[in-house]
Amino acid sequence: MLRVAMCPSAAKQSLFRPLSVLLVALCIFQSPAHAQSALTGGGPQASAEQEGGDSGGDGAESGSETGAATDPLAALLEVLRDDTARQELVTELERRVSGASEAVTSGSEAGPVEDTIDSAAEAASEEPRMSLGGRIAVFTQEIAETAAAQGTALWQSLTSTGSVFDGLQGDELSVLFEAFRGLLIVIALTIAVYITLRMLALPYFRSMGRRATEGSWVRCVFIFMGSIVVDTLIVLAAWAIGYAVTVLYLGDYGQIGFRQSLYLNAFLIVEMIKVLLRAVISPSAAGLRPLPISDQGARRLNRVLTVTVTILGYGQLLILPITNQSVSYAAGVGVSAVLSVIVVLYLIFAVLRYHTPVSNWLHDALVPAKREEGGIEDAQTSDEKRELTGITGSLVKRWHWFALAYLAFMFITVMSRPTDVVLAYVLASVKIAAAVVVASAIFSALSRAMARGISLPDTVNQKLPLLETRLNGSVPKLLFVLRYAVAAVVILFVLGIIGIIDYGTWLSSEAGLGFSSALVSVFFILLVAYGIWLAMTSWVDYRLNPDYGSVPTSRETTLLTLLRNAATIAILILTLMFTLSEIGLDIGPLLASAGVLGLAIGFGAQKMVQDIITGVFIQFENAINVGDVVTVGGTTGTVEKLTVRSVSLRDLHGVFHIIPFSSVDMVSNFMRDFSYFVCDMGVAYRENVDEVKQAMLDGFEELKADPDQGQFITSDLEWFGLNSFGDSAVVCRARIKTLPGKQWGVGRAYNGILKRIFDARGIEIPFPHQTIFFGEAKDGTTQPIRLEKAEDTNAPHGDAPSAPASDSAPDNGGKHWHDDDPDTGDGDDAPR
Repeated sequence: MLRVAMCPSAAKQSLFRPLSVLLVALCIFQSPAHAQSALTGGGPQASAEQEGGDSGGDGAESGSETGAATDPLAALLEVLRDDTARQELVTELERRVSGASEAVTSGSEAGPVEDTIDSAAEAASEEPRMSLGGRIAVFTQEIAETAAAQGTALWQSLTSTGSVFDGLQGDELSVLFEAFRGLLIVIALTIAVYITLRMLALPYFRSMGRRATEGSWVRCVFIFMGSIVVDTLIVLAAWAIGYAVTVLYLGDYGQIGFRQSLYLNAFLIVEMIKVLLRAVISPSAAGLRPLPISDQGARRLNRVLTVTVTILGYGQLLILPITNQSVSYAAGVGVSAVLSVIVVLYLIFAVLRYHTPVSNWLHDALVPAKREEGGIEDAQTSDEKRELTGITGSLVKRWHWFALAYLAFMFITVMSRPTDVVLAYVLASVKIAAAVVVASAIFSALSRAMARGISLPDTVNQKLPLLETRLNGSVPKLLFVLRYAVAAVVILFVLGIIGIIDYGTWLSSEAGLGFSSALVSVFFILLVAYGIWLAMTSWVDYRLNPDYGSVPTSRETTLLTLLRNAATIAILILTLMFTLSEIGLDIGPLLASAGVLGLAIGFGAQKMVQDIITGVFIQFENAINVGDVVTVGGTTGTVEKLTVRSVSLRDLHGVFHIIPFSSVDMVSNFMRDFSYFVCDMGVAYRENVDEVKQAMLDGFEELKADPDQGQFITSDLEWFGLNSFGDSAVVCRARIKTLPGKQWGVGRAYNGILKRIFDARGIEIPFPHQTIFFGEAKDGTTQPIRLEKAEDTNAPHGDAPSAPASDSAPDNGGKHWHDDDPDTGDGDDAPR
């Protein structure tokens, strides 16, 4: 049928060709007679012969043909059932296929058939147009019909659950007792050997747990693997001893019975499963426990899982084969169902018994901020009901309802489905539990890593003092994201196991491959970008560290700081561009838009552009560095921060100034190569300049001998001589050359020495005086001043002598003047 449809005109409809051919066949070949007539192209005679051949049939055949005429599927079925018609149909189709090319070119009788096929294909390819309401109605109809069908099937399964236990005949217990009587010796022997070895190994396991707690993580991994090996050897030893005793001493020498072999194999498999469970739970050694649970919680979980594995393991590997062999297969099905029901009921009891401590543990594990001082391991040691709030608290408080719903589903499955289906569900449950356990172990490791942080060696911290701080600021965030990634992977895995999401098929599809590849690419882009930024900043920190290598100059400090800022911005922009490109966004228009936006900003923010351009040239000319004392824009201060756009100063009063470079027309730097302290010393006109010079030279020698200030002086005192004549002093100038930035401290120390030397040698340093002038007449006379001796304030009251009035002092209209400060002459001139 497909080969008939492969004509040039129908090649475009290759997707719908099989459906089209089927529709055409159903329409044309509605009966054996119609099939023969349509395919052979015969005339009425052939049709009549065929009809005559069929007319001999009974009424039932006639009615069948009538029904086939109205039902295309029934007509096709009749054609296929009739050997003669089917053979003729195959022969005619083969002839049509062999002459298909001639029929296309010559317009033979195949044309109408192919035209019909093409029309049918076109009709099939056209999707029926339907409104939104109609589509919703169809969707809800399908959901309702599917739910009704599944509900009906479930009800039928539940009503027929008695068939699961119909195979039980009542004598199964006697058969099992009889079988276990024959296995009593080997069972007792293997169990006794196993328990003895386990009791002897318990102190060893506890010691390994303590050593794992105190050691590094590498040592912990080796100790963990060693504990698994020891536990495995215990199981193998008990199994080997049981096998040896059974073969050598029980029954015939060198032979072993079927039931004994069943038990020993079941013992090995079940106990090895318990070894894996103990490796994860570690009920006896907390140091070897990868899960973040307490000792009490580990013992409880180990007890529940041990009972479950024991019942299911020995039931399926020992009890079920014995029942099938000794009673019947139907009895084995019933026994398996009984064991499954026992396990489900026990798990329901365990969920109801421990739902409160598990709720507390889940809440503390999912909400790290609410953890108590003891950590999440202490949450399960208490069965007290706690108040759990928030969305997380509401969910974890009702976790047992989800567990009970799952157990109810498993109970219905056990009661209504065959054994192989039940085992498939149990296997899926084991996979989900394993995924949850692995995720819990990863969560625990990540949580411990986040709490512990990153500690670098002391040598690394000394060379790169900020590296540990940066790592502890970013790595915990990365680990936090990884926790959510692990949770998402586990959820997808669980949904895939349940059958809700077929993530395997989706990942293999084009969309899935694109999403996964983009996700991995973005992750590695961010990781590489962070690594480059961390390496660059660490290198800058190392170069700026004065304790290692050469001490960085002010210029190096400034340029390296600017390099770090510029490189950070460049890495950020490039990472953003690569990330957007990987997730499928076209960054070409984005770059073009950024160019246009930059041009608009350049026109609208000319001041900012001027700031940047001026700042770049200032850096090229090495005009300002961090730590310099400069005068910029009329403000003098120490440079604390320097960017491409502005300079930040702090003046002598502690005021912080930010000055954009666009307002800077001159930069005065006080700390380039060397500095000078210029001393302009004013002395009285009566003083000898040579004596002043010698005094200043002696002061300079004393300054050079000062251990605090002498180390900053780089040359001898430069004496310039008498520099100027002032109003009340002559100014002598000298200059001292110092290291950059040390001129102010050296100058203050030198001034102090000069003051002490000048006082000792009687060299007057003039200062402003105040003179009172009373005026005089043209003949040179002036008014007299009446003086009166001031009272001695230290004399007893009433005994202070009065100064007699001067006879030569004329009366001044009752006004008397006195001098309260004879030393300075700045008395109080207020009238008495």
